[in-house]
Amino acid sequence: MEEPRTPTPRELAILKVLWEQGPSSVRDVHRRLLRDETVGKELAYNTVQTVLRIMEEKGLVAHRVEGRTFIYSACYSREESARSFLQRVFDGAASQLMLSLLRSETISAEELDELQSLIRQARKSRSVREGQK
Repeated sequence: MEEPRTPTPRELAILKVLWEQGPSSVRDVHRRLLRDETVGKELAYNTVQTVLRIMEEKGLVAHRVEGRTFIYSACYSREESARSFLQRVFDGAASQLMLSLLRSETISAEELDELQSLIRQARKSRSVREGQK
């Protein structure tokens, strides 16, 4: 059985850049990370390059070559990350995740409305799919 890919915090920061910007060079990722206050201004270009190489070995990213530049793309999606988190922290129980979020009282009224809308859409989509079977 394949071991689950769990990104480190720094790898997750890099993945977030790739998810938001799409395929990017080491320089582009480095520049974006330097603007992120949680990462800090002391992050070296060579560190980003090394982490991307390690991430490729882990199957989290892949690269293609354009001229002399490596362009990296995420092979690990936000959905996989969310699924992994849900499994690790809540044993796969989405209701427990939602309960935890609701108890934390950090969700705004607008976000609650959006969640209700998303749940309605998911139910509708599921009933359409099940009706087609």
